[in-house]
Amino acid sequence: MRTDEDAALHSFVESRRTALFRSAYLLCGDRHEAEDLVQSALVKVVVGGRRHGGIDNIEAYARKTLVNTFIASRRRFWRREQPFGEVPDRAGGDADNDTGLQVRAALARLTAKQRAVLVLRYWEDLSVGATADLLGMRQNTVKSHTARGLAALRAGMTEELV
Repeated sequence: MRTDEDAALHSFVESRRTALFRSAYLLCGDRHEAEDLVQSALVKVVVGGRRHGGIDNIEAYARKTLVNTFIASRRRFWRREQPFGEVPDRAGGDADNDTGLQVRAALARLTAKQRAVLVLRYWEDLSVGATADLLGMRQNTVKSHTARGLAALRAGMTEELV
């Protein structure tokens, strides 16, 4: 029986890793950090699957684990530190005109929970109720994070355009 469960987890990892990476990239904004996030989340999914003797809805469990791992990583003290000897150079004016760079820069200014809510609602196409269940929030809280996150994105996008 253990080999059937391991085979199911293995096939899930192979089939859904790319989709989880896309969501992680939108959460993190950095390819390498997204790869680390997906790897950490998948390790937790495999360990959780083995510990609990199987998971009923592995897709939802993996998505929730990914988002919770991201939010927890943003709470750590070392993430807030940005030591450097000199102020980093800024890119030229024309390099910032790419829409993808503007969206990433605007997403980077959001809080971790706002970013998680927006990715789940608009990238993963989850309902308010499903997002609330996944994040352990009330539906009104999800709606508030969505509204504030979208307002911050719009403000960030107009700042980038000016």
